[in-house]
Amino acid sequence: MSDKENVWSYEFEKEKGLAAGQLLLSEPFMFDENFRRTVVLVCEHTEDNGTVGLILNKPINLRLNDVVEDFPPFKAKIFLGGPVGTDTLQFLHSLGDKIENSIKLTDSLYWGGNFEQLKQMIHNGEITDNEVRFFLGYSGWSPKQLEDELKDNSWIVTQATSKHIFNTPFDDLWRTTMKEMGGVYNTMAGYPENPALN
Repeated sequence: MSDKENVWSYEFEKEKGLAAGQLLLSEPFMFDENFRRTVVLVCEHTEDNGTVGLILNKPINLRLNDVVEDFPPFKAKIFLGGPVGTDTLQFLHSLGDKIENSIKLTDSLYWGGNFEQLKQMIHNGEITDNEVRFFLGYSGWSPKQLEDELKDNSWIVTQATSKHIFNTPFDDLWRTTMKEMGGVYNTMAGYPENPALN
């Protein structure tokens, strides 16, 4: 077993499988440009359909009105949720059942829901920009694909909280979350992106 496997291969076993509401942190030297130094929130995971997630720390230079016609003025960043379905808009929020048909991911974090209702609440000034995040596209894995990547130590798994989405600066989210996990992860948070510089 390599040193890399010794460091974090136990994480997947500890979590006893994937579930919605978990975070996937890319391993420090991942080469895939889509996911290098990313933090992905798992929104859905089933044996039959695979996994859907949203990258939390890849902002893009667009406004909501550039993406959705007649959207009310709202100062909120848009993030690239992943390379799949980039013509779709996803959103996360902390509003609970105030938004109908939302899917609960953690105690204070929800995925999707009635988009027209969300727009109306924003128009009425009932939602602030630190209660909702918008994403173009999503990240998707076919059944068993992500499990295989975990076994290859491509990802580190931890539990999400709403603060990861709404209160942690996106440009430091990968490093901050690593440090929160402590131990060897705190050390890994300081690894340079280029292993030749380590």
